[in-house]
Amino acid sequence: MMTELLNSTFHLLLPPHNIMDEGRTVPTPNSEVNEKLLFLRENMVHLTNQLSMPIIEVALVVSKYIRIVLESLEKAAEVAGEELPLAILNPLPVDSEKENIELPGIESFPLEKLIDRVDNDRMDILDTMVRTILNESQMEFVPALQELRDWEFEIRKQLSGASSPGALFSPLSLRDDF
Repeated sequence: MMTELLNSTFHLLLPPHNIMDEGRTVPTPNSEVNEKLLFLRENMVHLTNQLSMPIIEVALVVSKYIRIVLESLEKAAEVAGEELPLAILNPLPVDSEKENIELPGIESFPLEKLIDRVDNDRMDILDTMVRTILNESQMEFVPALQELRDWEFEIRKQLSGASSPGALFSPLSLRDDF
């Protein structure tokens, strides 16, 4: 049923050079899925920590790739005549400890000013790295989407505690076992 979808892979525009260093190379298309996922996660964690990337910047890049992967997966499902499970289509639920506390709505955040303050160069580096790994490893859509949903969950969990626009520029803080 989902076999064709699980085997659907990426074919996005490749960057002009291999950005991976330290002697490690992107897993080949024939590598195990777990090896590809581990390589993606390790590199994303390392880069976001090294650059102290703010939540908003990581969120924008991750949401871009969730959209790209989801659209590709939906097209593959349509061609195969299959229906995607809701668990893949929707973000993971975040149980906020602050459910009963009223936090300012996003409409109170000056979005235009926030977007003007993001570091596009930093975001381009993360974007290029993610695109390179997804393309060169020809990562399958479903595992890629699940990995991106894990990132989205961590971002949303941290964003749920944001009480002011400045909190969006706090570095993304990932738990040790992420």
